[in-house]
Amino acid sequence: MKYCKNLLNDYAVNFLKHVCSEIGERYSFEFDAIGCDGDHLHFFVGAEPKYSPSRVMQIIKSITARNIFKEYPEIKKQLWGGELWSDGGYNGTVGDENISDIITKYVQNQGDQEEKQAYKQMKIIDF
Repeated sequence: MKYCKNLLNDYAVNFLKHVCSEIGERYSFEFDAIGCDGDHLHFFVGAEPKYSPSRVMQIIKSITARNIFKEYPEIKKQLWGGELWSDGGYNGTVGDENISDIITKYVQNQGDQEEKQAYKQMKIIDF
């Protein structure tokens, strides 16, 4: 997410949680964790094998941006180029339960102490 710090402090993180819950229901995604590290977000998401990892990212980025801009139109004006998400991203796959636990802990522990305090509501979101 571009400018994560400013947007997450100023706008409803719970709205992002709500949108992700709706995405999960519609596409059968399982959001295990969301964490913030400075200027970007980490999503740990389970999806059916019919979705490629890049398709999962595309769905999440497009639906969250569309809904956030609809709910908070003033955000788009604050963003350089009017884009919520940057073009890049990282996708990885996990097939082992032990690795899954490690990644969940990694996502939970993002950021320095100041960021953790600022984004404590984002540490782990129970869906």
